[in-house]
Amino acid sequence: MQRQFHLIVLLEVALDLKLNQNLVKGYTSPSQIIRVLSENWVSHNGYCPNCGQDTLSEFSNNKPVADFYCDNCHEQFELKSKKAKLSLIINDGAYNTMIERVSSDTNPNFFFLTYSKTLSVNNFLIIPKHFFTPSIIIKRPPLSLTAKRAGWVGCNIDLRKVPESGKVFIVKDQFPIDKSKVTAQFQKTVFLRGQSALARGWTLEIMKCVDKLPQQFTLNEVYKFSSYLRSIYPNNNNINAKIRQQLQILRDKGIIEFIGNGHYCKLD
Repeated sequence: MQRQFHLIVLLEVALDLKLNQNLVKGYTSPSQIIRVLSENWVSHNGYCPNCGQDTLSEFSNNKPVADFYCDNCHEQFELKSKKAKLSLIINDGAYNTMIERVSSDTNPNFFFLTYSKTLSVNNFLIIPKHFFTPSIIIKRPPLSLTAKRAGWVGCNIDLRKVPESGKVFIVKDQFPIDKSKVTAQFQKTVFLRGQSALARGWTLEIMKCVDKLPQQFTLNEVYKFSSYLRSIYPNNNNINAKIRQQLQILRDKGIIEFIGNGHYCKLD
C-alpha cells in the first residue's frame, strides 16, 4: 500500500495540472486566454499516445486542421478545451467542414481538456481519429437571419456515441493515468483504421452494444440488440451472423475474451 501511494505521488509530481497564468498577463479575450494556457500545458505535459514519444510539437497558428503533431510517428492532434466537467456533447465548428474531415484520411485525433475555476486540469483525454464517424457529428440549427453569420450551420460532437475503449484518458478526475496504460489502450483499437467505412461502422456499433452489458455476458444478450442494429443496417438480412463475426473480431483484437458455451468477458 505504501509503495502504491509512493507511485501516485511520483505521477502527480511529474505531471503539473496547473495552467501557467503568468503567460496571459495583459490578455483580455477569454477564448484567447484559454487557448494560450491549454496549448502551453499540452506542449509541456502532453505526449504521443500512439508511440509514447515524450513531447509533442506545435503546428503554426495558421494550421487549419490540427494543433500538435508527433515528429516520431506523425500522428496529428487537435485540442479542444472547456471550463467545466467533462461534457458528453462538445461544441465544434461548421457542420459540413467537420463531416468532410471525419471522412478524410487526414483527420486528426482529438484531445479534450477540461479545467476548473482555479485553472487546474480536471480531465485530459484523446479520442483516436478512427472513432470519428459522421454518426457522432450532430448538426445544429442554422443561425437566424438576423445573426452576423446568418444561415451558418455548426455542429456538436456527441461523445455518447463513442465506445468506452475510444475514450483514452491521460488525466481522469485530476488523476494522471500511467503512460503505458494509455498507449496500450490507444494501440488496441488502431486496427479500425484498416477497415472499410462499412466494416468499421459495424465494429463500432457492436463495441457500443457490448459497453451496455455486464463484465461477463452471453451471445444471447448481444442478440437482443438485433432490432437496433437492423434499424441501422436495414439491408442486412443476417444480423445475428454479423454479430458473431464482429464478436470474433473483438476477441482476436484482445478487447473481449471467449470463455466458452456462448459466454464472453470484457478485457480491461
